[in-house]
Amino acid sequence: MFSKLEKAEKKYDDLNNQICNINISDQPDLYKSIMKEIKQLFPIIEKYREYKSIDNDLEEYNEMLKDCDSDFRLMAEEEINNLKDKKNNIIEELKILLLPKDPNDDKNVIIEIRGGAGGEEAALFASSLFRMYSMYAQKNRWKIDILNSNETGLGGYKEISFMVSGEGVYSKLKFESGVHRVQRVPETESQGRVHTSTVTVAVLPEAEEVEIEINPADLQIDTYRASGAGGQHVNTTDSAIRITHIPTGVVVECQDERSQYKNKDKAMKVLRSRLLKAKQEEQEKELGDTRRSQVGTGDRSERIRTYNFPQNRLSDHRIGLTLHCLDDILEGNMDKLIESLTLAEKTSALAKEI
Repeated sequence: MFSKLEKAEKKYDDLNNQICNINISDQPDLYKSIMKEIKQLFPIIEKYREYKSIDNDLEEYNEMLKDCDSDFRLMAEEEINNLKDKKNNIIEELKILLLPKDPNDDKNVIIEIRGGAGGEEAALFASSLFRMYSMYAQKNRWKIDILNSNETGLGGYKEISFMVSGEGVYSKLKFESGVHRVQRVPETESQGRVHTSTVTVAVLPEAEEVEIEINPADLQIDTYRASGAGGQHVNTTDSAIRITHIPTGVVVECQDERSQYKNKDKAMKVLRSRLLKAKQEEQEKELGDTRRSQVGTGDRSERIRTYNFPQNRLSDHRIGLTLHCLDDILEGNMDKLIESLTLAEKTSALAKEI
């Protein structure tokens, strides 16, 4: 571990020296690339230097113990024990910081939300989840761009797909993939009975063109007239786009923009991301990874999380987490939830490394 840390520190110093000799206006891409590496290394180097500082302090106190009176000895021994505890804690933190990083963590994402079991109530909750993610994105200063939506008459979504752009988006939102179960009393329920519905969420890392090459001959592109609930967003021209990737059968639709060109561009982004996800899952399968599909079937028995409105409770079943602040989380205050899932992922990865 310490040889890795020494190499990382040398690289960090070299990058900082290199950045001082770059003219930003002449080499903006290189400058951006180096700054990104520096930012990624910074938490590791900061913690490693804290470790070395504590190690030096320990050496000094141990030297003092060789020739000191009894009163000072007690104080020194107490300080040595405190420093040892700090040192051990930092070692554990460094182990986590040195874990291999998910290559998708810095990517933007495309999120697809679909109503599952539960009809209109599921569609309404899909709208609630979209609002939650939008508010969380706003708090993180990320950008939301709706790609496609299919609204219901009561303001829900049969489905909605949107891109989230910003720093570290995938690293935070990748845990949202799966079936989300909601338990609440629908507004249309006259007897106050709690209904259970499901919504499926898929989080796809944005794929670059160089990652996924698509042969134009493999695409069937259809245009049609966009439509919306209650006549909203209805176009008088065939601007909506449906793209079918013939080899895989993947179908992508986009109708949110008035321009056919823009809809096609957005649809291609979604298609590339879906194909990249399928490619990554196939690679994981070949490596013996038995990870489930992100979305599953949408059946009520399948779930990663339950949102219980009567008890103001959110339960994430993957890590056994229960939070009694559902109303706050639905306002986009997801940090505690995301941090718990991130820690669980890192702890699990660390256990596999040992």
